[in-house]
Amino acid sequence: MTEQTTPVTPPGLPSPEARKWALIAHLSGFLGCLIPFGSLIGPLLVWQLKKDQDVFIDDQGKEAMNFQISVAIAALISVLLMVIVIGFLLIWVVIIGAVILMIIAAIKANEGKAYRYPFCWRIIK
Repeated sequence: MTEQTTPVTPPGLPSPEARKWALIAHLSGFLGCLIPFGSLIGPLLVWQLKKDQDVFIDDQGKEAMNFQISVAIAALISVLLMVIVIGFLLIWVVIIGAVILMIIAAIKANEGKAYRYPFCWRIIK
């Protein structure tokens, strides 16, 4: 008779549960498309509720939160620069860059690799 066992996570890799929550932390930035300040609220909630469960979730939650703060600041600067027209171009650069980087971060988190966003001001340590 064969015995069924659950798959064992290789040493050094986060558990599937931790990878799932890290992925959710990165993708929760898309909540900003649905509700005001959702891009900040989503990663903050995931990070605060799950950070004590796994070091990987804590790390990636902080990274997602720092990135969303950086994006919010860049978007605010772009809106202010709309007075001199260049802000209209910059806001699209910020939006497209944020979408691409969030998707890359989510894929890396799902693979169990810690992702560091480029151009990110890391306020939360």
